[in-house]
Amino acid sequence: MLELSILGFLAEEPLHGYELKERIKALTGHVRPVSDGALYPAIARLVTAGKLDQRMADGASAAPRRVLSLTDAGREDLLERLRHPRQAEITDHVRFNTVLAFLRHLPDRREQTAVLRRRLDFLQTPASFFYADGEPVRAEQAEDLFRQGMLRVARATGEAERAWLREAIEVLTQAS
Repeated sequence: MLELSILGFLAEEPLHGYELKERIKALTGHVRPVSDGALYPAIARLVTAGKLDQRMADGASAAPRRVLSLTDAGREDLLERLRHPRQAEITDHVRFNTVLAFLRHLPDRREQTAVLRRRLDFLQTPASFFYADGEPVRAEQAEDLFRQGMLRVARATGEAERAWLREAIEVLTQAS
């Protein structure tokens, strides 16, 4: 997901490493913070793979900074990652939000719709944080006030997300 975030933000404009880190932190930092020890090796891998270019530019008040930009190969990699997200990127809420943050870069509305349908299909499968005899436990069945709370919030969030996904799919389908 870190590489997807890097490619996605650089598809919007060239950035230096600190700006890129701040944008990634704003997107997922409170849930999955990004460290320099993860970010800069990921950038180096993408530069080595020819997906990013780097050039030196004057800093705002100090030393020159490396400015990163997306190459054609990087843009194609971004589009491929958006066309075919891994299953964990569909099922994990934070990872899906990262895909969603950059899905507008995918130019084909049918491909955008296919990604949203995968998420909707996943959300329509009965699930729970807790199970009894192999069946999902609903909020009304939980014996614990706190688990009831978790399940009620998850249900409300899921209902809202499913409603939005249906609306977005309808909009994208009508526009095609």
